[in-house]
Amino acid sequence: MAWDPRQYLKFSGERLRPGFDLLAQVGELPAGPLYELGCGTGNHARAMAERWPDRAIAAIDKSPQMLAEAAAQPSAIQWREGDIAAWSAPEQGALIFSNATLHWLDRHERLFPHLLRQLVAGGTLAVQMPRNFAAPSHALLRATAEDGKWAPLLRASASPELQSMLRPDPAQPPEFYYDLLAPLAAGGIELWETEYLHQLEGEDAVLEWVRGTALRPLLEALPPDLAAAFERAYAMKLRAAYRHRADGRTLLPFRRLFIIARA
Repeated sequence: MAWDPRQYLKFSGERLRPGFDLLAQVGELPAGPLYELGCGTGNHARAMAERWPDRAIAAIDKSPQMLAEAAAQPSAIQWREGDIAAWSAPEQGALIFSNATLHWLDRHERLFPHLLRQLVAGGTLAVQMPRNFAAPSHALLRATAEDGKWAPLLRASASPELQSMLRPDPAQPPEFYYDLLAPLAAGGIELWETEYLHQLEGEDAVLEWVRGTALRPLLEALPPDLAAAFERAYAMKLRAAYRHRADGRTLLPFRRLFIIARA
């Protein structure tokens, strides 16, 4: 599944802020390397390198396009292409950081304890995931996928990313992660949710937002004519759900779940 860094960063301030908000809540760390899972264009990994300049940092992503964008700026960060669904730390880490990535993966009941076990004693697992899958942006995406001549192709797709986006709840409620991680987090666990109210500019702003993430695997699964028809049908629904304000902006409420668990 190809990622387009330019499309993803059309709303860079809004997309990157939750990761910086999460990073601000990470406290002192024990000795050990730092890892970012799903590093994208590398903005958060570079912030980690500035805060902990003497640490080895490895930033992992499945997208060669995103990694090429990340590596365009000289850095001591190790940019690594890999599938984080099968990732294990080559050396136990002081920090595993993941922003807006782990909701793409299944089996959180196994994934999150596994990640916590990749830390040294006192190390931190810091995760942010969207929790807005019942919002019109995503509910209408699923509804459009289920109603049209493209529906059989989408249902038959073997793409795990596509099937993840068609699930109603890729991320579980906060209490699921508390019950899962609290018994394993010797240093304690913090969870909170924040709903950002993004002020987006431009025509079809919410469509442009979703083009950078959730819409991509659906369009890639379709031939060009069906992909274009799908996008037109979805765009019409979005325009009715997200109307321009008097100043021309579009408000996009976006809820996110934050988890900090200390080994």
